[in-house]
Amino acid sequence: MSKSFNTPDKVIYVCTGSKCKKKGGKDLGKFFRGMIKEMGLKGQVEVVKTDCTDRCDFAPVTCMQPDNIWTAHTDERKAKEAFEQHILQQTAKQETP
Repeated sequence: MSKSFNTPDKVIYVCTGSKCKKKGGKDLGKFFRGMIKEMGLKGQVEVVKTDCTDRCDFAPVTCMQPDNIWTAHTDERKAKEAFEQHILQQTAKQETP
């Protein structure tokens, strides 16, 4: 019998295909992981590196689930804004009775 694993409430997908990686995709993954740790959301939010999302003209690209929010030309400023709006605010709403 296999062990079960926890499923996170939210997932941030970070494209690390060749163009996204060259334009900072790999660093965005580290940036998001740092924010998750800093905010105490480990286990609730997970970062997943993806292969090419076929949106190379918009590199680097991220996607936040379950809200299905895609961010193009993502830099740290955009990443932080999206994280605050779609991860922190949504998590706070879920915790409010």
